[in-house]
Order: sequence, then structure tokens, then C-alpha cells
Amino acid sequence: MRIIFIGPPGSGKGTYSSRIAPILGIPQVSVGDIFREEVKRGTTLGKEVMGYMSRGDLVPDEVVIRVLKERLSQPDAAKGFILDGFPRDLPQAEELEKISDIDLVILLNMPEEILIEKLTARRVCSNCGAVYNIADIRRTINGVKYEFPPMLPARPGVCDKCGGKLVQRKDDTLEVIQERLEVYKKQTEPIIEFYRKRGLLENIHVSGGLKEVIPKILERLKRFEQMPR
Repeated sequence: MRIIFIGPPGSGKGTYSSRIAPILGIPQVSVGDIFREEVKRGTTLGKEVMGYMSRGDLVPDEVVIRVLKERLSQPDAAKGFILDGFPRDLPQAEELEKISDIDLVILLNMPEEILIEKLTARRVCSNCGAVYNIADIRRTINGVKYEFPPMLPARPGVCDKCGGKLVQRKDDTLEVIQERLEVYKKQTEPIIEFYRKRGLLENIHVSGGLKEVIPKILERLKRFEQMPR
């Protein structure tokens, strides 16, 4: 299956796609993760990306598409993949159609106030990129109960996977988060209609943690696989 996970910052795209991908036996593909790894390794691509970042510029779509096309051509993606955080805008969605067919688009929804609380509490391993969260959210909004238990490491501030230091990313501060949400509304939300018109969109309302949402996503995927095509 070729799947896209989209949704606002903090909705859980990386968290859920990284859990679903191994179950399906396909890779999770995050262009952002690829870029961060290339920068860390000091490769030619990494230096190119770092040049844009150091100037405060977005990496051009031309570079993003080139990297994505190369990644999807690798053997482990032959049976399918999950795209995490791509496409981010309508031009990227249109370019993606030239690279690969898409079977399903999972849209993750969550109230903005919950998104902000989750993002400001997110902690990331400075070494391997593993994600944790120190927030313990339990509240009811418009009759819907939201429960997000913390995702804590065994030792405070230390990554379980590699022992690296956990840090708050610069783009997880309140001011930056509010800017990111505005960018999402302007650039990413048009993608929702783009995929809805193609009959590919599945809405998932995220009101709880992994134990609630993972089965919900898997049920939608199972239903899709059983549909006649």
C-alpha cells in the first residue's frame, strides 16, 4: 500500500506512521528525516540543504522531489510506503502524482489547543531523533474526551534507544508553533480537498494515545484492502 499521513503539526504523523509501517512491512518515509540525516553526515546533499536552512529558506520543491523520487525507487519501497509530512502543499501533491500512485491518505485531526500543548511538551533525541512527550493531557472539549498520557523515557532527559540527550526543538516553542499552524492552514489544507476529490481521504479523529489510535487506523486500512477495485 502507498499511503500518505497528513495533518497539522503535532497531530502524530511521525508517531503513528512509524508504528504502522512495520506492521504493514513497508518503510516510513520522511523527507525531513532524510535531510536531517544528510546534514548530520555532512554529505553533498546535506550541505546543500544546510545552505538553505542557514539562510532561513525552505528547501526548494525541486530538491525535495528529487530526494523523494530516489528514496521511493529503493527496493524496500517496492511493495509500498508511508509518506510522513509530504506533500506539504498543492504543488508538491501534484508533483507526487508524477512519481507514484497513492492508494490512501490518512488525515489526522485534533483541536488546536491540544496540538499546542502536545507540541510544546515534545522532546526529541539529539542523536537519533526518537520522539518523546512529557505532557499528560486529560480533558473534555465539546463533549469529546481527550486523553494523551505522556511518552516518557526510562530515565528523564535520556533517550531509551541510544542514550542521547533529549531536547526541545526550536520549532516546538509557542511562537513558532502558532506560525506553523497558520502555514498549515494556508498551504496544507488545500491538499485535503485535492485528495478528497480523488476519493482517497480517510479522516481519523485523534482523541487518545497509541492504544486507541493505532487500532482505529488499522481498521480503516483493513476496510480499504477489502474494497473492490
